[in-house]
Amino acid sequence: MFRTWIAAARLGICILAACLVSTAHAQSTFPNKPLRLIVPFPAGSASDSAARILAKAMGEELQQPVVVENKPGASGILGVEAVKNAAGDPYTLLVTASTTHAANLSLFKKLPYDPVKDFTPLAKMGVTAFVLSVRPGFPAKTTQEFLAHARSQSGKLSYGFGTAGQQASGALLTKLGNFQATPVRYKGGPPTMTDLLAGVIDFAFVDIGNATVQMKAGKLKGLGITMPRRTVLEPDLPTLAEGGLAGFEIVPWVGLLAPAGLPPEAARKLEATAVKALRHKDIQAQLIRVGLDPEPTDGKGLADTITADIKLWARVLKDAGVEPE
Repeated sequence: MFRTWIAAARLGICILAACLVSTAHAQSTFPNKPLRLIVPFPAGSASDSAARILAKAMGEELQQPVVVENKPGASGILGVEAVKNAAGDPYTLLVTASTTHAANLSLFKKLPYDPVKDFTPLAKMGVTAFVLSVRPGFPAKTTQEFLAHARSQSGKLSYGFGTAGQQASGALLTKLGNFQATPVRYKGGPPTMTDLLAGVIDFAFVDIGNATVQMKAGKLKGLGITMPRRTVLEPDLPTLAEGGLAGFEIVPWVGLLAPAGLPPEAARKLEATAVKALRHKDIQAQLIRVGLDPEPTDGKGLADTITADIKLWARVLKDAGVEPE
């Protein structure tokens, strides 16, 4: 019996050793299959465009495909929750914006995720802006002219929004501009754009990348941007503060995250790969073309941004008079 016990013990030690070797090998060879990158906004949005650029660059570096999957809906909540539920899985990533990880805390009384505890920040990609946009026939060429017209038509105009940033921008515009307008909710930026071009709504705050395309095609007029400084994509486009709306400042960011509980080695590799890609001049040029001013940081930089923006968006939405749902 003693010999049997010794044999069993030796077998157990061998199995344990084999498991440890297998685990170490699996970690050292990460990734060994395709990765999934979820975007909680529709295809064609600023986050989606940036995600596809990053996915291609990371895929080449990691030598595995990084497949972008759009899961829009509920101000980004559906896609973000899907990533949260993949806790510990380094093959599930998230490219999102300040909507889901800062603004939503003040927009909803209850969220099915914690933007800090449920995620592993990997890299901040950059910041973007919204453009106050109207159709070519709208009787205004500047922010000042827009405000004069909106005040003369107070209560008769409508605006659309598909994200928290667009919602806050519209609400803040009406408050600082001292006029009333009817807000219309959409499932994202692209459907908002569709109805703006069709004349269903009178104005909207559009992702600068998409706005630039429509402006060059002569389908939209851009009157001003929400950033406190001019953007590198459209340096001739004035800020709304320049147009007479002092204090108007809404600057969404885009970043890469993963679920909480990642294996440390996998987290380090994902972070290093993303940061390396985002600091490459060619990648930065691509991001600028889709409307993102590159501001690459590591995971800690993104974590600090999220913490600061939670407080910032609480103040912005309160100033805009937006009540949580």
